[in-house]
Amino acid sequence: MLAYRYGDFSAFESLYIRYKNRVFAYIARQCPANVVEEVAQEIWAAIIQSAENYTVKAKFKTYLYQIAHNKVVDYWRRKKPDTEQIDEEDLIDHSHSSSSQEHSYAELMAAISGLPKEQRDTFLLREEGFSQEDIATITGCGRETVKSRLRYATQTLQKQLGVSS
Repeated sequence: MLAYRYGDFSAFESLYIRYKNRVFAYIARQCPANVVEEVAQEIWAAIIQSAENYTVKAKFKTYLYQIAHNKVVDYWRRKKPDTEQIDEEDLIDHSHSSSSQEHSYAELMAAISGLPKEQRDTFLLREEGFSQEDIATITGCGRETVKSRLRYATQTLQKQLGVSS
């Protein structure tokens, strides 16, 4: 990102290629399918616009996901204020044939969509491989809050999916 900030436009292309699919998947797990591309474009536009002010405070991936998290939050704020759950039908890829694996995926996505928003965000960031410290930075909350949200999300998902701990 620093190289891009100082005028190396191929550096942005490298970042985009490295992270575009992961960011797209992150958004797809939190937003309806018909807006994923739009939110992704907002994220990359924000990266471009913030380049001249970019300073290294954390890994670029953490910085990127902080922007992604904020854009997803912005999307849901633009929706009805009482919209807290993601419609599982919007998240399921209907292009695959029906199978037990797809059925399990649908159950998992329904369970995740039923989590309170803060727990869902935290859980999905953990699934992206972020540490608790990184999640705290991305979401703007304390590390202990992240731990609690992860614990409650995990307990709720285990209960809903019938998995023993």
